Amino acid sequence: MRIRIVDAFTDRPFSGNPAGVLLLDAFPADDWLQKVAMEVNHAETAFAHRLSEDSEADWALRWFTPATEVAMCGHATLATAHVLHVTGAHEGPVRFATRSGVLVATPRADGSFILDFPTAPLTPAPVPAGVADALGARPLSAFDTGPNVGDLLVELADEKTVHALTPDHKALGAFSERGIIATARAEGPSRGYDFVSRCFFPNVGIDEDPVTGSAHTALAPFWSERLGRAELTGLQASPRSGRVHTELRGDRTLLSGRAVTVIDGELTA
Repeated sequence: MRIRIVDAFTDRPFSGNPAGVLLLDAFPADDWLQKVAMEVNHAETAFAHRLSEDSEADWALRWFTPATEVAMCGHATLATAHVLHVTGAHEGPVRFATRSGVLVATPRADGSFILDFPTAPLTPAPVPAGVADALGARPLSAFDTGPNVGDLLVELADEKTVHALTPDHKALGAFSERGIIATARAEGPSRGYDFVSRCFFPNVGIDEDPVTGSAHTALAPFWSERLGRAELTGLQASPRSGRVHTELRGDRTLLSGRAVTVIDGELTA
């Protein structure tokens, strides 16, 4: 079967966040899906199969890290929508049936996609004891991001602090289900983005995720409230880097970005 590696939230190869994408006739055993994800060894591998015409969605979609299945993944959803459209397997908006409900990816004329995701519910939380030492910086505030995202979102003093983080990844796993989203306001509007973030997910086998769509369903409401705008752009300052455009619409968050296929091959196992 065909397997593709797609860089998401970027228009350039070898940047953004890579995801494996496999289009199947049906989902095989979970053990096989997990082994393929381990072999691909990217943050996520997406598996999708077409649904019947009377279903509430067009394709079923699941995401696996090298360690486990996850409830939501933005960049691998974008990567899957990209593959469906460039191969002609699907035209127009595509509805994905997932563990997080029906997620819609809509292609735009410029080649980008808009993802319609549930907005993460943010609940203020005390800054846990020890998180500053594990992260390498003292948070100004902390928020629980709810079950779909499963992270602790922490605000840091400034953009330079986010860039300079050198966390103890193993220690970070004690503070939330998936990991930590660290964020700060951009240093200035001339940079072309409104906020910066980095994401560390040791509990699902990802020390640092390159560009995280799901995290932006929490970052969008967080920064929209503080900056007074529904539409924002976030820079995820990982070594690969990438930008996510967000639009807050109440209980839904629109994420937009591009994707590019870098590997198209055959899985023989």
